Amino acid sequence: MSQGFDYDLVIIGAGVGGHGAALHAVSCGLKTAIIEAADMGGTCVNRGCIPSKALLAASGRVRELRNTHHLKSLGIQVGSVEFDRQAIADHASNLVSKIQGDLTNSLKRLGVDIIKGWGKVAGAQKVSITGDGGEKNITAKDIILSPGSIPFVPPGIEVDGKTVFTSDQGIKLESLPDWVAIIGSGYIGLEFSDIYSALGCEITMIEALDQLMPGFDRDIAKLAERVLITPRDIETKVGIYAKKVIPGSPVVIELADFKTKEDVDVIEVDACLVATGRIPVTQNLGLESVGVEVDRRNFIPVDDRMAVLSGGEVVPHLWAIGDANGKMMLAHAASNQGIIAVENIVGRERTIDYRSIPAAAFTHPEVSYVGLTETAAKELGQTEEFEIATSKSYFKGNSKALAENEADGMAKVIYRKDTGEVLGVHIFGLHAADLIHEASAAIANRQSVQNLAHLVHAHPTLSEVLDEAYKRAIAI
Repeated sequence: MSQGFDYDLVIIGAGVGGHGAALHAVSCGLKTAIIEAADMGGTCVNRGCIPSKALLAASGRVRELRNTHHLKSLGIQVGSVEFDRQAIADHASNLVSKIQGDLTNSLKRLGVDIIKGWGKVAGAQKVSITGDGGEKNITAKDIILSPGSIPFVPPGIEVDGKTVFTSDQGIKLESLPDWVAIIGSGYIGLEFSDIYSALGCEITMIEALDQLMPGFDRDIAKLAERVLITPRDIETKVGIYAKKVIPGSPVVIELADFKTKEDVDVIEVDACLVATGRIPVTQNLGLESVGVEVDRRNFIPVDDRMAVLSGGEVVPHLWAIGDANGKMMLAHAASNQGIIAVENIVGRERTIDYRSIPAAAFTHPEVSYVGLTETAAKELGQTEEFEIATSKSYFKGNSKALAENEADGMAKVIYRKDTGEVLGVHIFGLHAADLIHEASAAIANRQSVQNLAHLVHAHPTLSEVLDEAYKRAIAI
């Protein structure tokens, strides 16, 4: 242990990022403490990735069993399909409890000190903790900030947690409103639309920007809209924003044109889910005690080593990971950032490669991507003076997808014309979230379509969709 300090490393925030950092720190021989004011596991375990996947799994089965046309095409007939809303909700909460317990026990087993309370920086290499027992101070050679994020609620929207709520409350599935408005068509909005529509709710999806799924590649978004939204009981309002949302029975939503700000409609629904992104929890962290200012969006500035910056200069022994730095607001990105920070703490210089980190929406079917969209790749090409090309393949030509009778889907590969280097891969279709990792590894290793086209994929598997896309690239 470093001389004169209570700990080698103190981590503020026990979400997925903080947990990953703590495990790696112990493996590197660091005496470590982790401070958490709320639930162990943070957003991902308690209010995000874990419970949402449980709800998606259960509701997805209901959708599948009620799709008599699909089952009949496979020679299967089923009777009436019923479900218990509370039992589905319990499945999610029970999974949260298990994962939370596993996470906590893994830290205890490795000797990480778990300290309950609100932790904040109290000066260079100092942390203050406020909890039930009052306030105490500890010292650490290095400090990692991993405070996470909370849902963003735009001005004019009043949340009561019952009729108007964020994903934090929605994940509890306390009710199934007959008619629910979902504000936002990103990951959260898409996944909840999948859950609610499968369980019989009518949905109005409100997107302020001029196209649905604005963060996704346009080719993928168009196909996903045709499969995930158009045939389902989902009405869409694009280029429209919720100017005012008033909780109650009914919920009153005043809609306006996003560009002109002119009022366009008033709708009354049974409930409203606000899925408009997340903001970092970077207030009351004591950053001012070490001269650090958050940026205009309240993110903590960091370099690619995860070191905190002040005026562009590194603040010694202070690091920030996960949603709080805003680089890539994904649980697995936070975990990787935690490992990167610890590597640099122990003197092994390492930086993060954001381009190779994949993302996914766990709808039915799934959407996934890694790397750049076509638009972003073109912009990079203009800056660095190279041309890009794209190659597409379709699940309709994949034997495994046809055997499952789930042939809606596409894989799109974006690459440099000159070197063949893969810049981005986007997939919509059955098990897209699993398929994307082959592409992630390819981008991490800066591989070319010429090399990838000669890999051998097992037949018949869904992975051959990527194989076909690579082969089409070199045939162009």
